[in-house]
Amino acid sequence: MPRPRLACKRNLDYSYVMDNDTFDILFLIARPAAGKSEIIDYLKRCSEAERRQRFHIGAFDEIDDFPILWTWFEEDAILARMDKQRLHSDADGYFLHDYLWHVLIERMALDYHKLLREASDYHATHTTIVEFARGAQHGGWQAAFPHFPADMLRRSAILYIQVSWAESLRKNRRRFNPERPDSILEHALPDEKMERLYRDSDWEQFTTGDPQFVTVNNVRVPYVVFENEDDVTTARGPALGDRLEENLARLWSLRSIR
Repeated sequence: MPRPRLACKRNLDYSYVMDNDTFDILFLIARPAAGKSEIIDYLKRCSEAERRQRFHIGAFDEIDDFPILWTWFEEDAILARMDKQRLHSDADGYFLHDYLWHVLIERMALDYHKLLREASDYHATHTTIVEFARGAQHGGWQAAFPHFPADMLRRSAILYIQVSWAESLRKNRRRFNPERPDSILEHALPDEKMERLYRDSDWEQFTTGDPQFVTVNNVRVPYVVFENEDDVTTARGPALGDRLEENLARLWSLRSIR
């Protein structure tokens, strides 16, 4: 598969950008293959000054549940070869217990607090981008977000990448590289597993009643929906940058009225 031409550059002067103008925590969520990791890849290709000025993101750390999940699968494969009991998944690659989806959330929250432990003024210089997908089959967003502690939610904003089930399935098939199944950008699920786990989404139920905020653990968290049915994320070009800038500007403005 040919690689897209990737870019994040404008001929602008960003030297005047001030501090304290970036998100503390940005939840980047969607169905699988909707464009989350492509957005992060695009942001990595921007200078810090440009990210700060256009997207309210300066230096950033990523927290993604996929590497944790993949490690669990690898451990279970090792245990199976040793004729030992699997810890997380069955032979078909489904979790043994639904609560393991919530363990992933708690694990990401723990990793975030480790970042704070290492630097008490962490958010003076850094944004944390938390990336994950959920489907209604295993509880969806309504079950996942309450496992984030209130101190994280108070610092957070949500960018939801909107694609249809059909588009999620198309891009999941397209991105798969069998030589790198553990890759953030090139992993994929079999069609039958995609359908079982992610065909149904509870995003509309999660956000019903308020077009700008969700309330979780008594915290109002602002959100914006990034429409990506036309797939501006794969190319990582100017169209992605412009749409991301527009949506994150809207999200930034909601922070002051939460």
